[in-house]
Amino acid sequence: MIREAMLYEKLGDKLVHCNLCAHRCTIKPDRRGVCGVRENRDGILYSLVYGTVIAEHIDPIEKKPFFHVYPGSKSYSIAAAGCNFNCEFCQNHEISQMPRSTRMIAGEEISPKEIVERAITSESKTIAYTYTEPTVYFEQALETARIAVEQGIKNVFVTNGFMTGEALESINPYLAAANVDLKSFRDEFYRKRCGARLEPVLTSLKKMKELGIWVEITTLLIPGLNDSDEELKDIAGFIAGLGKEIPWHISRFHPQFKMMNMPVTPIASLHRAREIGLLAGLKHVYSGNVPGDEGENTYCFQCGDRLIERYGFRVVNVNLNGNKCNRCNTELEGLF
Repeated sequence: MIREAMLYEKLGDKLVHCNLCAHRCTIKPDRRGVCGVRENRDGILYSLVYGTVIAEHIDPIEKKPFFHVYPGSKSYSIAAAGCNFNCEFCQNHEISQMPRSTRMIAGEEISPKEIVERAITSESKTIAYTYTEPTVYFEQALETARIAVEQGIKNVFVTNGFMTGEALESINPYLAAANVDLKSFRDEFYRKRCGARLEPVLTSLKKMKELGIWVEITTLLIPGLNDSDEELKDIAGFIAGLGKEIPWHISRFHPQFKMMNMPVTPIASLHRAREIGLLAGLKHVYSGNVPGDEGENTYCFQCGDRLIERYGFRVVNVNLNGNKCNRCNTELEGLF
């Protein structure tokens, strides 16, 4: 299934200019954009992944990770093939890079209405657009999100944040939350390791905050590449300036894709990074991919009481009155 793409301009000589993500590709006839799933056919830009799902699971919302969005709930999670990044450490590279490495577009044909029906049947509170980059299957995500909202289901993006302001404004009425990968605070890292740039990601985060989208941020800590104290302080400072209530998830790296020879992140590095975040004034800094670590839990930033106890992706205990601390009545920000 294909559909004419959104957010593009027709230029002369059948060229098109895509305004969906920050690459803003100018695409010649019979060519595709960086994502590999938007193709110029005779001067018209088409999405090649509309109505196609390559991954579909019912996940705990904590797996995304969202720790301040309906804790303990289920999230109906989907993806289409493709991505506008080519991260050397991608854990889903088989599907994210497929359209660029093989030019194949694989997946099950499914309509937005069917996706929402399956989410309802699964008793999920949210639909998560995840695994690959949701921006590249924007038409599918947007139509699904509209229907989901009508049925009382929230929509969440797990994203690299490399979309345009136009894309964010289009999805904003239907997008409740986004977890954005802030992969580094160095443009060189983005260019060399991801085939992208840092500044558009920072711009998107600011825009999401302005639009009222609930934001959580994830950084995969890769030994020797983005784990210096200086860089971690820069990330923590940026997040604190954006909003001290924004949760920062610091995840443990395991060898993936083109980084199979890299070491696993030492747990001590995660603890150091978490301490840097807390010292910067962030209310909630989490350790990821370390089941049983203290940093998985949510604490009241006012009195220090443990509000949500977790083990891996499982919520073990909740000590809240609605979204307020049982001890001091301080509100826990997020969607509850």
